Amino acid sequence: MMSTMLETMTDRGPDSAGFAVYGQGSDGVTKATIRGQKGVNFEAMVARLSKEIGETIELTERSTHAVLNVSTKSSDELRKAIREDEAQVELVSMGEHMEVYKEVGLPADVASQFELESMSGTHGIGHTRMATESAVTTAGAHPFTTGLDQCLVHNGSLSNHHDLRRRLANEGVVLETENDSEAAAGYISSRLRQGDALDAALESSLDALDGFFTFVVGTASGFGVLRDPIACKPAVMVETDQYVAFGSEYRALVDLPGVERGRVWEPEPATVYFWER
Repeated sequence: MMSTMLETMTDRGPDSAGFAVYGQGSDGVTKATIRGQKGVNFEAMVARLSKEIGETIELTERSTHAVLNVSTKSSDELRKAIREDEAQVELVSMGEHMEVYKEVGLPADVASQFELESMSGTHGIGHTRMATESAVTTAGAHPFTTGLDQCLVHNGSLSNHHDLRRRLANEGVVLETENDSEAAAGYISSRLRQGDALDAALESSLDALDGFFTFVVGTASGFGVLRDPIACKPAVMVETDQYVAFGSEYRALVDLPGVERGRVWEPEPATVYFWER
């Protein structure tokens, strides 16, 4: 269903696409999704990392990305080793449930490249991008993730993200790109680390973030939606007895099963919506 939704939205975001899938997960195991440069040998890299952290790492390759399964107690050590010792790969995400895949290219091609249709999980967040203020790169594709099992996709533009970036750096939040959407993801993660529930973190962003935005934010237990007070960026929701779905336009939802029997509505401005599995 997500593959179809992404392909339907191609004309809104033809330059790159990405998605986060929240799978079942295992207690005490953390997944690290990484992206490798062309020609990287993931097996040799994992052998080095396993030796460095003193633990056997389980490897699953998916095209240019790979998922490394490691005990949660060793996850910080793995993160450090990847960032400091492995120049040919970059860390895309970490979490017990979440895997993130993204690349430059048409949404249908990206979904096919990573075999999205073969994946399963409780929920997922997808995005198609038309770059307006930064380069077309894989690093600039959405979703952005700055916390465990947390991701954010964004339609809009933030005017105060440089100031926000400096404040987050002082808090120790690491941002990898100059993209304004990543700064928004970092802000939400910062609030969650300070003890906010997701609805409270989203609520506080209405005062902290300047600009136009529609956010969809994923966590291990569900997802939230927020539009800015002006709400000039489009959004539509459908809720049935079986699922809840979001799209920038209704045509992204029309092929979902039973959509004609669901409640369809446009999220209100400056209003937080959140669903838990």
